[in-house]
Amino acid sequence: MKLYDLKAGLNTRRVRIFLAEKGVSVPTIDVDMMKRENASAEYLAKNPMGAMPLLELDDGSFLSESIAICRYFEALHPEPPLFGSGALEEARVEMWNRRMEHELQLPIQDGFVHLSPFWAGRREQAPEYGRQRQAYALQRMQWLDTELAQRRYIAGERYTVADITAQCALLMGKATGSPMPATLTNLERWWKDVTSRPSARA
Repeated sequence: MKLYDLKAGLNTRRVRIFLAEKGVSVPTIDVDMMKRENASAEYLAKNPMGAMPLLELDDGSFLSESIAICRYFEALHPEPPLFGSGALEEARVEMWNRRMEHELQLPIQDGFVHLSPFWAGRREQAPEYGRQRQAYALQRMQWLDTELAQRRYIAGERYTVADITAQCALLMGKATGSPMPATLTNLERWWKDVTSRPSARA
């Protein structure tokens, strides 16, 4: 088994943190996007989407998409239960993870793609849309701050994959023009908590 990785990637980091929380070690292969290794015929034969992470299983098959990979390892290593335990908690974790993807991760990514010189010539950019998405991400951070006044973590009193998704999204925002305001005290408290975990350095 081996994991095709991108050190600076949001979704690859999500898988690395998840594995670190599980105490699972998987050999990794770094894929260099700047050299377009992910667009090579060899890599596209493994993942036609050309994205990372990608998990190569021992039988020669492949799994892509970060949450699918995390679910695979959750089934293999159910403790700690990062997708929740029992019908209600599992549903709540799923709900909050989806919210963190759609309401936080995606607008932060959109702001980066449409405003960063890194993507100029690589993707069609619409700067006004990028600014709108950055503003939306800030609004969603404010909303999340009010939610975190009610509980320790995103989905409840236990650290889950929803926290990992939000953590990776906000780290990307900090580096790409959508930083978390320090005035959001509940979000700041949560941020210090999750980034103090050993897995945050995975």
